[in-house]
Parts: sequence; structure tokens; C-alpha cells
Amino acid sequence: MHILLTNDDGVYHPGLSALAYQLRSIGELTVLAPDHNWSASGHVKTLHRPLRVWEADLADGTKALTTDGAPSDCVALALLGLVQPSPELVVSGINPHANLGHDVTYSGTVTAAMEAAIAGVTGIAISLDTPEHHEGPVDYAPAAVIACRLARQITQLPLPEGVLLNINVPYLPLNSIRGVAITRQGLRVYRDALVRREDPRGRPYYWIGGEAPSGVADHGTDIGALAEGFVSITPLQLDLTALPEIPLLEGWGLGLD
Repeated sequence: MHILLTNDDGVYHPGLSALAYQLRSIGELTVLAPDHNWSASGHVKTLHRPLRVWEADLADGTKALTTDGAPSDCVALALLGLVQPSPELVVSGINPHANLGHDVTYSGTVTAAMEAAIAGVTGIAISLDTPEHHEGPVDYAPAAVIACRLARQITQLPLPEGVLLNINVPYLPLNSIRGVAITRQGLRVYRDALVRREDPRGRPYYWIGGEAPSGVADHGTDIGALAEGFVSITPLQLDLTALPEIPLLEGWGLGLD
């Protein structure tokens, strides 16, 4: 099995290295990741400028590829023929913070796995629920072990077309994680605020700031599973159609009269 590993935090991020170390045990591994951080970049595809690709070394000296493109560009480049043989599994991560609820629309980590699903290849995104005020190095080892175990199982099972898996791991020692929960997206609570400042010439500029998001820890959701000490696996689909609402809109009698 040929695995493509990417992320949205950049090729030198320790979460990528930890995951690469584990994934080599289950197949041939190619690492192709951005040359800089693309967090909260969403689903980006670069069409109006050329993309460069060059070699890089991970922390343990392993050879990797990097590009000035986005995470989804990394996947597109690989699946369009840059990497041979074509990868059969795309793994994105490990993101240092959880991707929950509506986060999936912003996340470069998740949308890299989405790019795989668009191409008909199994895609999984791995994120770690590191506490907001954590100090010191982040321990990615438990999440990397879990991601590898799950990847090995997932590749043996038929994932429906157009579906990707968003996996979030609680920040706990491996032996303290209670198991795996199949979940739905929870309700993320954003507390964004507009911060207005002025540059030295008195011209205004703006930051989108505010406190870190929280969430409603309902049982059965990704947020709830992490709060209960479980790994959350949420199946996401490419078809965003709100199917139950089609009869409602048809009943409105909308037209061009």
C-alpha cells in the first residue's frame, strides 16, 4: 500500500514527523507537505500561478517533498501524477488542535483529506485536542499510534465514495484513552471579535481576534466524545446538499414571474 502524508502546518512540523514514523510500518510512504503553515486556509486549489516542489528533510533525516502550494495542492499534485505509484491512502495531520463541528470548513487538515475523496481515494484527517493553554512540547506519539492503527483497519474496509474521515484524538496518554466513538459533527461556539488598530501613519487595519472557540459537548458528537476521553471518528461527505429541505423549497413556489 502506498500512503501519501501531508498536513497544513508545514513539512517541518513535529506532528507530521510523528505520524510519518508510525505510518512507515504499514506501507510505502511519501511525504508531500507545504513549505509553511496554512492553518485555517480552507479548501484551496492554486490555479493561477505555477507550483514549485523540492526536497526537504524531516527531523529524523527522512526525505520528504515540499511545495509552495496549499495542503489540497499537495494532494492534487500527488494524485495527478507527481508521485508514482499513485497513493491509495491520503493521511493528513497531525494537527495540533482539534477540528470539530464547523471547523472542518476552515481546516486545511480536513480539506486535504477532502481533496483525496474528490479524487476517489481514501482520505483521513488526524487532529489532536491539545489543551488551549498547554505549555511545552506537544506529545504527538499517542495520536500517531492511534492514527496508524486506524489507518491499517480503514484500508481493509470499503469506505463509500465521496466520504472522508475526520479523526480527533483526546490529549491523553495512550492507556487512558477509552476507545473509539463514531460521531456526528457537534456545535462549535465561535467567539470571534474584530480588533481595529492603526499603523504608524494613522491608517486603520484589522485583526479577526477573540477568544478560542468552545463547543457543546453533547453525547454522540465529536466534541462530546473528546470530553468523554474517546477518539472521535466523524464521516464527512462531499455532497453538502440539505436533502430534507428540498421539499420545503419546492413548496415555496419560487419562480421568475
